[in-house]
Amino acid sequence: MERVAWVTDSSVWLDEDIQNRPDVFVEPITIFFEEEEYLDGITITPEQFYTKLRTSQSVPKTSQPPVGKFAQLYNRLHKDFDHIFSIHLSGKLSGTLSSAQQAANLVDIPVTVIDSKILTYPMGVLIREGIRLRDDGKDIKEINSYLTAMANKNETYVLIGSLEQLHRSGRMNSAQFFLGSMLSIKPIISITDGALSVVEKVRSEKKATARIIQLLKDAINNKDIEEIYILFGLNDDKAKGLKEEIKQISSRLKISIFPLGTAIGVHAGEDTLGISWFYK
Repeated sequence: MERVAWVTDSSVWLDEDIQNRPDVFVEPITIFFEEEEYLDGITITPEQFYTKLRTSQSVPKTSQPPVGKFAQLYNRLHKDFDHIFSIHLSGKLSGTLSSAQQAANLVDIPVTVIDSKILTYPMGVLIREGIRLRDDGKDIKEINSYLTAMANKNETYVLIGSLEQLHRSGRMNSAQFFLGSMLSIKPIISITDGALSVVEKVRSEKKATARIIQLLKDAINNKDIEEIYILFGLNDDKAKGLKEEIKQISSRLKISIFPLGTAIGVHAGEDTLGISWFYK
């Protein structure tokens, strides 16, 4: 059986048992903030980032790992592995996937690059599933086919914590920011086929939360869902409250809470709240 390595980027959230595996490797995204350069998850934590953000006038930026970094990692792994699965943040949200694809063409070891079309913990679920399939004896082609199909079976809805942060990071134009701020609009954003799109514009956070719960109810009624992932920026109080509300909908669903991480927080803000699930 071929020895397989799993590569991802720091926008992911991995369970501790996956993090500690000797065949899993995370390439950090770079964060530029206050004329300093940080490696996500290595030289800055989400708590440190948000503390700096509250008092800073500087606009933080993110940058995908360069092609050379991925190529160096792939070449290093060639000594101990026969194949690499490189699974990354949606290609429509970041250039990280493109860097990995370009690097894959520069090395001798076979690399299968997969667009997760998502981010944070749901991306980690794809890696967990890939490892499970490999442990079950599935071959490279079967794993690739399964994970590619799974990436198309995710639904994610997000309440952006800070329109100002979204605007400052370049993900919202000035007119949209001004209108949203003046009218106290809380946009509900979906990640559809890996891209951000506005589902609805609601006038309060309470109404926006009620709406994403209704979207979940609709999905439960129409699709086979077993687990819900609640995603948050920094403070998990709202995430815990949302979990309790979802429990009232269905007692059979497994509900887990996970942080979004620093790289996502650069654009969304610390009060961001999201809900995500895969259907069969």
